[in-house]
Amino acid sequence: MSLFFTPNKIIWGSKNLKMPHSGNITINKTAMDNETLALFQNKQARELISAIYVLVTLVNLTGNGISMYLLLFRTTPKTPSIIFMINLTITDLALGCVLPFQINYLLNGYNWTLGVTMCNILTVVFFANMYCSILTMTAISMERYLGIVKPMRFRELRKKSWFAMVACALMWILVLVVLYPLETTDLTYVVSELGITTCFDVLKKDMLPSKTHWLLFLFGMFVILFLCPLIITVYCYANIIYVLVKNPNSNQKGRAIRLAFTVLFVFVVFFSPNNILLLAHTITRVFYEKSLYMAYKLSLSLSCINSCLDPFIYYFASKEFRRKLRQMLRLQTLSSGDYQTNDPNRESLYSRSATNTNGEGGSVKDRKRCDSYM
Repeated sequence: MSLFFTPNKIIWGSKNLKMPHSGNITINKTAMDNETLALFQNKQARELISAIYVLVTLVNLTGNGISMYLLLFRTTPKTPSIIFMINLTITDLALGCVLPFQINYLLNGYNWTLGVTMCNILTVVFFANMYCSILTMTAISMERYLGIVKPMRFRELRKKSWFAMVACALMWILVLVVLYPLETTDLTYVVSELGITTCFDVLKKDMLPSKTHWLLFLFGMFVILFLCPLIITVYCYANIIYVLVKNPNSNQKGRAIRLAFTVLFVFVVFFSPNNILLLAHTITRVFYEKSLYMAYKLSLSLSCINSCLDPFIYYFASKEFRRKLRQMLRLQTLSSGDYQTNDPNRESLYSRSATNTNGEGGSVKDRKRCDSYM
């Protein structure tokens, strides 16, 4: 999936042609340029991207299938953290289910045969996975921030699972609103020179009314769905790491810090290149008729790998998830922190000893209780 744009309202390319049409009337048509045709015929790139998608599909469906089973049926109570993890797993499994169609499309030489509706579904699922994952990981970081940096102030709110469900619903609404142009436009295009029909690899500029609308579309994807969540996530985990490192009595700060670095690693390595190249490629394509197609295409396949790493986030983030996973794998060795309590409300991994760092105060009993809801 990529972004090529037509320079006018008829067809992508750089060569203007005149075509006869009913007597003296003519219409302008533009032929596909050689650079684009060569990219569609690049067999090595197609096979490399397909291989990445095959590996991602296998790991995604296996890891997230196990995660969904544990989160839905073996993990109680359904705290806000667990609700966010279930939401993240749903987006990952949706991607794993549509990736085989993308693999088939690539191996067929960018020839889409499943119709307009399926093309729209594939495209929306691709981007919804990325942006819902970003927003969900941001929500997890905020929940952790409130539990560690401001544990007493938001303790009651963080017990309520309905709050997380509403947040997940709002995430999906926001993403689907921003992606609305991809849901309502015919994203297929016939490349007559190669006898293929592409899916989202060639777009008409008149998909949106003007360049201003294109810029608003890009603003929604890059700023609202990527840059703002990135800033919030970095801020939350920077404060979490600071509080935990500052407090020598935090029993499980090592795992909490590993969680923070895992999430930041996913953002920097898997999400940032794709979103930066999306912005750069679209601007150069719309305004300068240049292309960063291949770099963007590779970065998009790289962004899918994040769906394979989310189970590691669950492992670091939820004590109950770790416990159930180890039981399922018949591993009896747990960390000392995992044995600290049998309280069914203790679902996560930290914040008791970090409570007073920012002056939140509270009794020892209250601080221990706060830890049980992380």
